[in-house]
Amino acid sequence: MLSEGDSAWQRLPDIPIKEGRLAATAEAVDGKVYYFGGYTVSQDGSELSAPENFVFDPHTRDYSRIPDMPVPTDDAVSFVYKNRYIYLVSGWHNTGNIRDVQVYDIVDNAWFKATNYPGSPVFGHAGGIVGNRFVIADGVAVLGKDANGRRTFGTVNEGWMGTIDPANPGHITYRRLPQLPVKGHYRMASAGDADRGQILFTGGTDNAYNYSGIGYDGVPSKPGKHVFAWDFKEDAWVLYPDKPTATMDHRGLLRWGDDWITVGGMGRGQQLTGQAHFIKGQTIEDPEISCP
Repeated sequence: MLSEGDSAWQRLPDIPIKEGRLAATAEAVDGKVYYFGGYTVSQDGSELSAPENFVFDPHTRDYSRIPDMPVPTDDAVSFVYKNRYIYLVSGWHNTGNIRDVQVYDIVDNAWFKATNYPGSPVFGHAGGIVGNRFVIADGVAVLGKDANGRRTFGTVNEGWMGTIDPANPGHITYRRLPQLPVKGHYRMASAGDADRGQILFTGGTDNAYNYSGIGYDGVPSKPGKHVFAWDFKEDAWVLYPDKPTATMDHRGLLRWGDDWITVGGMGRGQQLTGQAHFIKGQTIEDPEISCP
């Protein structure tokens, strides 16, 4: 397990923005890191989705600004297709969730819109891609309004597979996947595992919350240990043994050899962590089939 004090960590230059961001997303392509969106919180608690995006070159240690997102978005799911196209699926824009699928082309340095996400528009969902197929799972939706007219939020239990047309990266065909036999989860870590032909999901919580870790229902959210995947060969959800440490408030899931790593996040008691936690590859070799 790594910690912030280990020599393996290096401090990078700060992103050239005035304020820190929450719920941004990042992807690595051809040795560079692309950083998208996020949101800021003002003193009165209002939130604003950020349009600015940057590419970071680890060799020069410099950031360069790339074109703004057409629809500024935070808490989106991102993934890379053909080592060229970075997709941002659904997420939150200023005052509500959106179904937009926005695609940044690193070759043309331009954005285009892909087929909208057909599921409940959500934020804090999770997903990944293998080949030209991706899976999006769960997240938090606006469920309605309470007696005082305030919006209510809750997790959704939804899985969707998207198939990208190789001849037209803006065209996506979707399929609704079977529900998992659990409540929906929020801010899981996720990634595509091309070797196993799976999209892997871990951690998160089943109680929707904002940035405080306290649920919208006033109850502290509890992080999870679960590990599961959508298996393209089995055409089913598969379950694996729980990971050792319960965490939530993730987005990315990093591959290291045959293992997977979550970095940071929130643990029990709404405590932030700077640690890296490993999911050993041997623990995800023999899945239990969950839902056909």
